[in-house]
Amino acid sequence: MSHRIQGIGMTSRRTRERMAQRIAEQGVNNRKVLEVMCDVPRHIFVDDALASRAYEDTALPIGFNQTISQPYIVAKMTELLLAAGPLKRVLEIGTGCGYQTAVLAKLVEHVFSVERILPLQQKAKLTLRELKIDNISFRHDDGGWGWELKAPFDGILVAAAPTELPMMLLEQMAVGGVMVIPIGKYGRQELQRVTRTPEGYEVEELEMVNFVPFLSGME
Repeated sequence: MSHRIQGIGMTSRRTRERMAQRIAEQGVNNRKVLEVMCDVPRHIFVDDALASRAYEDTALPIGFNQTISQPYIVAKMTELLLAAGPLKRVLEIGTGCGYQTAVLAKLVEHVFSVERILPLQQKAKLTLRELKIDNISFRHDDGGWGWELKAPFDGILVAAAPTELPMMLLEQMAVGGVMVIPIGKYGRQELQRVTRTPEGYEVEELEMVNFVPFLSGME
């Protein structure tokens, strides 16, 4: 492992372990998720100037009016997605810098990640390659369309907030599949978990969150 990945001082594994302890104190108790939060070096997903802040429990800018989600939210959404058991095929909407992608990829069989902003996706690919994580397929597209050719998915994680549940994504869920998604306008968003049943969809309303808006189109 390179010194850049391993980190020193404010980017060291010890700092990641303290971050995971804070996340556990906030209510995330999935042991495997907490272990992965210790393993994945968040500091390499942000600009060097922000590396010393990488393990603060806060969102940080990654360019293009996008952010890397706060560690607690990454861990919480991952825990919610995995609560029903192991997942094989997971669709991620919003690759961003690739941090959530890396966490998912260490816990599920394969991640299918869609990003609408090409330069962000290209940078994420390089970072994930540096970490030697290779169970990820990438698509540059409008996230609202999902990835129909690869459906159905056992899990879907959405890293931006639409004002209502996107029908195309609901249709790409396998029966028994789970989607974790923030819903609502900026400042009044709620994290929801949707489970597809043979009869339809069950929606759980969980906690208030703050995500960038879910935008259409491609850049």
